[in-house]
Amino acid sequence: MVKRLAAQGLVVHEPYKGVVLTDEGEALALSVIRRHRLIESFLAEELGMPWDQVHHEAEVIEHVVSDTVVDLIAAKLGNPTHDPHGDPIPARDLTIADHLATTTLWDAHDGATMHLASVSDTDPAMLRHLAECGIRPGTRITVVEHQPFDGPVVIAVGRTRHSIGPSLARAMRLGDAGDSG
Repeated sequence: MVKRLAAQGLVVHEPYKGVVLTDEGEALALSVIRRHRLIESFLAEELGMPWDQVHHEAEVIEHVVSDTVVDLIAAKLGNPTHDPHGDPIPARDLTIADHLATTTLWDAHDGATMHLASVSDTDPAMLRHLAECGIRPGTRITVVEHQPFDGPVVIAVGRTRHSIGPSLARAMRLGDAGDSG
């Protein structure tokens, strides 16, 4: 696969040093990310599909939709900057708005009050659990305490407390409470 990508001019491969995207490869990657995240957003916002299902469906649709349709989706949604999981969506020119500094919930300090900036979309069960807890990107979270010995992280959302296990806590990225993205 690496040899094929290199032959297409998308990557530069130096044995034992790794693979680096070329400018053309980076543009293609950002285009695919834009397409995927806009489709996720459309499915969630316009069709009401739950956020735990949009990633899989976008994986299917992104391969058959034209750039024209992607641009129409972006316009219909008001050119969103983030997908339903809080990940940034590249603009039409493939630039990404300034990305805010984040930390995982797992690494956040006890007593910190932050907002959920993004959450990994790879595990639908985690997303369903967060939805059941009323937690989505933008939700204000206070880290109450980390239980010892890789125990859960106890958080407060308003007056409600939740115990978040280590794998989910590592999948959740938090930003400053004053940030909006």
